Amino acid sequence: MRLLRPWLSICSSTSCTTTAEDSKIPFPKNRTPSSNLLASDTSSSSSEIPSSAASSSNSSTSTSTLQSHLSLQTLPSVPSLQKISPESLSTSVSYLSVASIKPRPSLPITCLAVHGNLLYACSSHEINVYDSTTSAHLDAFNGQDPSSGSVKAVTFCDGKVFTTHQDCKIRVWQAPATKSHKLLATLPTFNDRLRRSVLPKNYVTVRRHMKRLWIEHTDAVTGVAVNNGLIYSVSWDKSLKIWRASDLRCVESVKAHEDAVNAVAVSVDGSVYTGSADRRIRVWAKPFGEKRHALIATLEKHKSAVNALALNGDGLVLFSGACDRSILVWEREDSANHMVVTGALRGHGKAILCLINVSDTLFSGSADRTVRMWQRGIDGRYCCLAVLEGLEKPVKSLAAISEGKSNSVISVFGGSLDGEIKVWQVSVSNVSSPIS
Repeated sequence: MRLLRPWLSICSSTSCTTTAEDSKIPFPKNRTPSSNLLASDTSSSSSEIPSSAASSSNSSTSTSTLQSHLSLQTLPSVPSLQKISPESLSTSVSYLSVASIKPRPSLPITCLAVHGNLLYACSSHEINVYDSTTSAHLDAFNGQDPSSGSVKAVTFCDGKVFTTHQDCKIRVWQAPATKSHKLLATLPTFNDRLRRSVLPKNYVTVRRHMKRLWIEHTDAVTGVAVNNGLIYSVSWDKSLKIWRASDLRCVESVKAHEDAVNAVAVSVDGSVYTGSADRRIRVWAKPFGEKRHALIATLEKHKSAVNALALNGDGLVLFSGACDRSILVWEREDSANHMVVTGALRGHGKAILCLINVSDTLFSGSADRTVRMWQRGIDGRYCCLAVLEGLEKPVKSLAAISEGKSNSVISVFGGSLDGEIKVWQVSVSNVSSPIS
């Protein structure tokens, strides 16, 4: 908590200034986006959401509710992309708070992740596993190792669970169907360190009079992403490292930013996006014929620390959230072969702390204790479909999963710094006439 309090006080700042011109991102000519979309079938009807006596019903279909949460103008040079109401989308939205999970002991929820029907919830150094449908507790691990520090991120690859920690390490766990999670390795592995330690050229100066192997993170590992058999990790040590999932070896390290790196996202075409406290987003890719990632572009539009990144299904749209309370939308224009900021989604009263995109729906969590649900219309503008409330502290982490054949029902999990996980079910359906 010592580290969280000053960080949150900075993120809660409401100062804003005018920004420079839109940054443009050129992409290598030979790289084309994947055609595999994760879009939902928005034309189908929504599934019924079950009611529960223990649940608090939060119906959200009225325009007046959303009008009471109007946007805050935090980046004057960036136009707003959102509409006031979902009328033009011809979309009906309802949501219900279905459960509240409180791991014991009550510690800040630092990370949430969903894999199959499992919900992974990280409370400080301990990782609890729940059934995402029934909220039944299934397993807990890493609870006997408080020296690892708080868990910052969780991802999955090849039947393994990768967790990043405050102690600069990445831990790899086996996730069997019936038994408890078993620790397989800690990255960098002992063999990798031993092999590299022989040659002096493998050491880098991390601070005055201190050298470390280039394969080692030297500060908290804050984010992790997976793509095509590679693990991408970022850290407060300002670096981006790339690991091979097959043999768990570090294959590349890049000094990515001038300040702590808070978030990483990887597109289906292999482009890597990193967001930092230096207020920049940087784009990395392998130029044609090269073996190492190179800096493709720097996006400079936010006026405060970038905390979260998310990509849409085909990787053509990037969302970035920062302490300036705005979510910036960056779109890749194929005709010009670059990406530009097209506008901002506003409405949160405090810092954006987490973003997640599922079924072409964006969810944002904020220090203002709310979760907002955004969806894009055919005209390229976005609508805030719902404002999910009920948590008593900042929403530090989000997870979501689509349900049903049409993906019209989404289970949303929001983790708060007071140690509570709120579960909502959101139903989205198209209607033939505007909402009253």
